[in-house]
Amino acid sequence: MNIKPEQVDGIVKSLPPAIRGVVIYGSNEGMISSLAQQFIKAVSPDVYDAFHVSYLDMADVTADISVLYAEFNAQSLMGGRRVVVIKDASNLLTKNLKEMLAESSSDSLLVITSSSLKTKDSLALLAKDNNAFYGIGCYDDRDEDITSFVSKFISKQGLKADNMTLQLLCSRLSNDRKISQNELDKLLAYMGNKKIISTDDVLTAVSDTAAATQEDLCYFIALGQTEKTIAAYNRLIFEGENPVSLVRTVSYHFMKLLDCAVKMEKGETADKVISGFRPPLIFFRKPDFLLQLRVWNRNRILSALSFLYQTERECKTSDLPAEQVASFALMRIANSVKRFK
Repeated sequence: MNIKPEQVDGIVKSLPPAIRGVVIYGSNEGMISSLAQQFIKAVSPDVYDAFHVSYLDMADVTADISVLYAEFNAQSLMGGRRVVVIKDASNLLTKNLKEMLAESSSDSLLVITSSSLKTKDSLALLAKDNNAFYGIGCYDDRDEDITSFVSKFISKQGLKADNMTLQLLCSRLSNDRKISQNELDKLLAYMGNKKIISTDDVLTAVSDTAAATQEDLCYFIALGQTEKTIAAYNRLIFEGENPVSLVRTVSYHFMKLLDCAVKMEKGETADKVISGFRPPLIFFRKPDFLLQLRVWNRNRILSALSFLYQTERECKTSDLPAEQVASFALMRIANSVKRFK
């Protein structure tokens, strides 16, 4: 059966004996690793206990499937349930896994992880369709996921942070849970015996791993920061982002500016318009957003939107590479800000 990552905390507190395994997959390797650790610890508090935990690579299992059978059916000399962890699993495991589970009555827990599996792959479907298995898809954290993750981390470590500090901390973390965990570990070491996290602590100890987010790209463009625009764009493309997706994201940002501009024309103040955002605008973005509202009026925004829509069409139909078409358009918009100031 499929479950969501946020359900794991509650499940592992009392893992049902009927559960024979979990398949954890997706693009967020940090989240995969974190959830796998939780399931291992639900059976063995010491994840390196050789009597209760066995680690196998998919290459080992592929070379000799009997290795998996032997580990799954082994009993601990110390008594108690065992965990068999299979890393980098692929669909080659599916058929043998079905046969092994049908033949064996072992109570060992299988923890199967893979960053290459997709939702419709046979191994993921095996977990989905089997009531004795959990299937968990792990993908890049959204803003609300990062906030939840960080809040839980701070609470577990006995630390406290006010809302402004929490927002700053979340804004500097990556959508990859593994990278974020490393930054939080650095912060924890830096804090020492201190229990109240300050903004200075965050700025000193936590690297800005989210420096090339799509939101940053939008702000750089709308503020006319050309060097930062091209650096952020190139990094996002290098990380695999689709040029059309980036153009569309920038269009959404300018649609938000347009909505604000229209409301301000009707007499609302910029502060009132921004306070109505849902979800709320993160505190450190407010000064830059207010500056954008002073630079971009309705006509300028409409002109930029028209150009962005044209760019999206050209990315899909032009003989030129979409990366170049989008790059030229975004830089042209960023450069235009100089004429407005």
